[in-house]
Amino acid sequence: MLYEKTSQKSMAEIELALRDAAARHRFGVIHVHDLQKTMKEKGVDFDRECMIFEVCNPHQAKRALEANPAISTVLPCRISVYQRGEEKVISTFLPTAMMQLFENAGLEPIAQEVESVVKAMIDEAA
Repeated sequence: MLYEKTSQKSMAEIELALRDAAARHRFGVIHVHDLQKTMKEKGVDFDRECMIFEVCNPHQAKRALEANPAISTVLPCRISVYQRGEEKVISTFLPTAMMQLFENAGLEPIAQEVESVVKAMIDEAA
């Protein structure tokens, strides 16, 4: 399940707002993938702006990894910002939905906490 918000802000404005929101919520931006730039470097024309932000709260990640090390396959959390027509879409795959893929009842509270914060970050950035 996806959570998404639309924005009329520029990509640069959203990036700044998302970085600020992450810091306020004690998440770090680990890396940003600029897909348009990467594809161009590979010789592929892609005319839409699309950036993927990898964000993480190391304390929450540790809790999840201790419950089930296979969680590493879906870490860090990703927030995608892409162009759709004249607007930008800020989107993430919900952690609660993702945790249903793993057989460990102890993950639900962690996923709910992280999901609440990631949604807040998206709302603030939009």
